[in-house]
Amino acid sequence: MSNRSSFNEFLLLTFADTREMQLLHFSLFLGIYMAALLSNGLIITAVACDHRLHTPMYFFLFNLSLLDLGSISAIVPKSMTNSLWDTKTISYAGCAAQVFLVLFLFSTEYCLLTVMAYDRYVAICRPLHYGTLLGSRACVKMAAAAWGSGFLNAVLHTANTFSIPLCEGNALDQFFCEIPQILKLSCSDSYLREFVVLVASLCLGFGCFVFIVLSYMQIFTVVLRIPSEQGRHKAFSMCLPHLAVVSLFVSTVLFAYLKPPSFSSPSLDLVVAVLYAVVPPGVNPLIYSLRNKELKDALRKLVQWVQYQHQ
Repeated sequence: MSNRSSFNEFLLLTFADTREMQLLHFSLFLGIYMAALLSNGLIITAVACDHRLHTPMYFFLFNLSLLDLGSISAIVPKSMTNSLWDTKTISYAGCAAQVFLVLFLFSTEYCLLTVMAYDRYVAICRPLHYGTLLGSRACVKMAAAAWGSGFLNAVLHTANTFSIPLCEGNALDQFFCEIPQILKLSCSDSYLREFVVLVASLCLGFGCFVFIVLSYMQIFTVVLRIPSEQGRHKAFSMCLPHLAVVSLFVSTVLFAYLKPPSFSSPSLDLVVAVLYAVVPPGVNPLIYSLRNKELKDALRKLVQWVQYQHQ
């Protein structure tokens, strides 16, 4: 039995039934989406145009902003369109594409955050070797490894999920296509393939998590030994934005997928999904630019240049 021949579209969960609440949802998501586009776009442009930001840390931040732009664009516009036109459908191909893009971009972001932890570790624990260990070629290779790992993970999960026969309807209890919700529609008792792919992904995720934790254990050990308060403050300022982004990313995803079944409900699942899929791409640029003087200076010059061009 082919799941492709059963139906041509999925039905997504809506945020509201009344027209007024649908328009409110559209307006809120539009505001979040525009803020994410603007903030991440400014960071991408600033890093690309300001030669003082052509360093490993900002190179990885450039990649992070690209991923945030992609991840929020893979989810939010479709949800906004459904609310605006009072519909809840997404085509079969569109659902498969959304699953692939979400997995690809989120997996890559997690791998990239792991690479950024290594960058902070080398900068603080082995500063004399920073130029050697994190040269331009090494940075490109690490970024490419992160993108490649995310792509492979997304291909495996997407191909496996959409090869399983679906016969339990086509309604998903989520506002975007998500693998756990799609698997609920399966009429196959064989989950071996999904289990194998899931174990491989968990091994990758757990390995990245352990690497980040060990990196920060060594970082904090070194920072606490710095004699001057100013030196400790500078070191913490370098690490706290990255640590905040990692904490936001990991905590929301873990809560979304590991919360007890008794905590689960359609409304709570919607809120949690917004917290891990929609909020971080808009918040990450603020976290990185809030206490980063170099980035704020570059953004200020960029805004001033744009204003000058429009005069």
